[in-house]
Amino acid sequence: MGRMSEEPGQVGLQTSVEGKSIVLIDGVCHLCQGLVRFIIPRDPKARFMFAPLQSEIAQKLVESNGVILENGSLSTVVVIENGKYYTESAAVLRIALRLRFPWPAAYLFILVPSPLRNVLYRFVARNRYRWFGRDEQCLLPTPDIRRRFL
Repeated sequence: MGRMSEEPGQVGLQTSVEGKSIVLIDGVCHLCQGLVRFIIPRDPKARFMFAPLQSEIAQKLVESNGVILENGSLSTVVVIENGKYYTESAAVLRIALRLRFPWPAAYLFILVPSPLRNVLYRFVARNRYRWFGRDEQCLLPTPDIRRRFL
């Protein structure tokens, strides 16, 4: 797994979808698919939109807006919001911050230096297929979830 951006990067305003946060995930990873299924019921205001990193729309967002993914890595979640992007543990904490109570309390982990947080993140990312499994194709969302995908 390559090293990802630690600090928020700048992205173009065209990535904003009506003020929503965009979450880019590895679409074949069961852990990442589980993250989407975790977020949706805890996001009653539908603040998050999703796209698999393997999709054309995600590739356009990544390539045209300067998101730094070393070696085109699918080993990180990317959150794009308010003209900035976040990867690794910073992305996960940004997600927690915008979910309903009690999940925003997890944002306190932002006080832990990112190199320490990302050691754990990278360990899980390296082992996610072995522990959680993977599909041959990207997630096919249910009709209810589909409206949240780009």
